[in-house]
Order: sequence, then structure tokens, then C-alpha cells
Amino acid sequence: MKQLKKEVKSLIKELKTLTRKAEKISARLGALEKVAASKAKTKAVKAKAVPKRKGTATEKVWALINRSRKGIGMAALKEKTGFGDVKIRNIVFRLKKQGKIKSVRPGTYTKA
Repeated sequence: MKQLKKEVKSLIKELKTLTRKAEKISARLGALEKVAASKAKTKAVKAKAVPKRKGTATEKVWALINRSRKGIGMAALKEKTGFGDVKIRNIVFRLKKQGKIKSVRPGTYTKA
């Protein structure tokens, strides 16, 4: 009878140890699942946050100027692109410097 009690106590002790190990493994798995879920969510957010671009601002302005026969003015560029004055001025300066456009008269540009 005493031997049986010792074996049962030993078995209970081993079961408690195995239970603790299983709980630790479960906690690790839970943490890994959270990390994987947050990474997937981050990737989904990044995919949604990055809009598809259809050319740079400079390319858009260059295309408008290139298409105009008599030249295009600052007001028309601002209206068609939706960009601000400063942005358009900077783009026009850059395109002039590259030799792609020239001024027909002040504020009106055509391809060089």
C-alpha cells in the first residue's frame, strides 16, 4: 500500500511538471501567433497605404507642356495638375535647367 502511494505521488509530481511545460509552450505559441498576426496586419496596412502612382509630378507637368502646341500657362498647369504654385515653379525650373522646356513669354512654357 505504501509503495502504491509513493508511485501515485511520483506520478502526480511528473504530471504537474508536464502541465507546466505544456503551459509554457502554449504561452510561446500564443506570443508567436500575436507576432504573426501583427506582421500580417502591418503588411495589409502598408499595401493599402501605398497608392499606385501614375508618374511623378515632374512627369505630369512635362506631359502637359509637351502636349501643348502654343504653350501652357501657370494657371492651366495649376488647374490640370492640382499642384500648388511653388511646386509647379520648382518643376518648371528643373525642366528648364534640363533643357526640356523654354519660356514663350513670362508664365507660359512650351517644349524646347
